[in-house]
Amino acid sequence: MFKEEDVINKFIELTQIDSESYNEREIADKLKKELLELGLKVNEDDAGDVIENNTGNIIAKLKGNEPSLPKLLLSAHMDTVKPGKSIEPVVEDGIIFSQGDTILGADDKAGITMILTILRELKDSQSSYGDIEVVFTVCEEAGLLGSKNLAFKNLNADYGIVCDSGESVGNIIIEGPAQTKIKAKVYGKAAHAGKEPYKGINAIKVAGVALANMELGQIDEETTANIGIVKGGEATNIVPDEVELVGEVRSRDEAKLEEQVQSIIKTLEEAAEEFDTDVEVEVKRLFPSFKLDKELSIIKLAIEAGENLGLEPKLIATGAGSDANIFNAQEIPTINFGLGTKEGHTADENIETDNFTKIVKLILDIIQNLD
Repeated sequence: MFKEEDVINKFIELTQIDSESYNEREIADKLKKELLELGLKVNEDDAGDVIENNTGNIIAKLKGNEPSLPKLLLSAHMDTVKPGKSIEPVVEDGIIFSQGDTILGADDKAGITMILTILRELKDSQSSYGDIEVVFTVCEEAGLLGSKNLAFKNLNADYGIVCDSGESVGNIIIEGPAQTKIKAKVYGKAAHAGKEPYKGINAIKVAGVALANMELGQIDEETTANIGIVKGGEATNIVPDEVELVGEVRSRDEAKLEEQVQSIIKTLEEAAEEFDTDVEVEVKRLFPSFKLDKELSIIKLAIEAGENLGLEPKLIATGAGSDANIFNAQEIPTINFGLGTKEGHTADENIETDNFTKIVKLILDIIQNLD
């Protein structure tokens, strides 16, 4: 049986390897070596070439000792958000956090650590289990780019578990949103702001009118909308002739998502018409939604495993995307487990040490009862 101290030490070791998005080479090499030492067959796909990264996704396979049992996919992502360089993890009173002004990297090196621990336990186990497929993705934080370009032809899993959620330990994400990116260029007309401002059309003002009339934020329980980037203007003495707006719409309901996207486009066009100018809008789907049947055996087993540990697992419909969106789109029914990470994507990111033991035991319970 694994020792929690060893698991924590492995996590700390991994957090000290810089791996911001598009720079996962060092941690990928480390993980490939460890997986090979555990006896797995290991490959790296060509996703890195496709997305112009120095690293591809790692795909590894542990041969099960009972071929008739379902094949299970375990996945986490190797990249972190910024600032993720020179992380100095600290353990204090059962909590791991970053010393300084960086993230901790529990998102998602906690998930990686848990999966490595599970693999070690299975290698030493007398229990029956089917084939285990492991996928460590790149550039998840950059828009699920690794999983979207994953070599799925090399996977045969019947079910999947992604270890990458800040939900409470044991909570099970079974529903996630689609996301669409909106990029708009609002045009105006340049003029000297002091001499002849009346000859110009202020693109910032046009964009401001559009923004004031947009429905943003929490649209309903399934849908959100946000404009997160506004760029425009060159100098205070020039009436700005162009403004760029970049935003997103998310929804677990495809029809609602499309309705909200069209509402934003209409609002932009109406503002442009009011000022007798133009707007160009680009719309790009980033990832699809998913909704799993609550009666799936892996979901029932996940609930039972959580209850066996004294947890009160909840089925969650989230507003966040993850690699689970992509795996489900590829017809691998995949849940995403809450790891109990807190304050993700900030310098206050932290995780409790006993979360590792809980998740490892939980997933091992699922594997040993999956049939």
